[in-house]
Amino acid sequence: MQKRIVVLGVGNILNRDEGAGVHAVKELEKRLPQDWKDKIELVDGGVLGLDLLPGVEQATHLLILDAADFQGRPGEIKEFSGEELKTFFTGKISWHQLGFQEVLEVARVRGRYPEQVHLIGVQPGNMEVGPGLSQDLEQALQEMTARALDILKTWIGD
Repeated sequence: MQKRIVVLGVGNILNRDEGAGVHAVKELEKRLPQDWKDKIELVDGGVLGLDLLPGVEQATHLLILDAADFQGRPGEIKEFSGEELKTFFTGKISWHQLGFQEVLEVARVRGRYPEQVHLIGVQPGNMEVGPGLSQDLEQALQEMTARALDILKTWIGD
């Protein structure tokens, strides 16, 4: 089976830090090496929920970028993968996440769960209605992007 690497940024950009995943995908697009662009699919998943299922099921490697409430300090980044990710998803990790949790579980039940799934989550600070990220998350965006590039480098080399 041919490898299909998908980077999915999820979140609501109209609720400040809740849109961190979408902003991270846009930043990653700017920093992605030219020779990787035909090997990686970048997706602005917004708050599409179950509409993301076909893309998730077709991925062999899925990298999720998102605002995640793990009770950290605003801008703190945590990563989850494998069984750790499944355990983490048993709680609501972000304000829109229930729909995406269901996407992953439906893919698992249907036997179409990606071989590799990894989440880079950032603790939001400002969830008010409005555009743009808080200063804490603007700074964290660079770290999120750098971590995404590190993970993608290992996946491309697999």
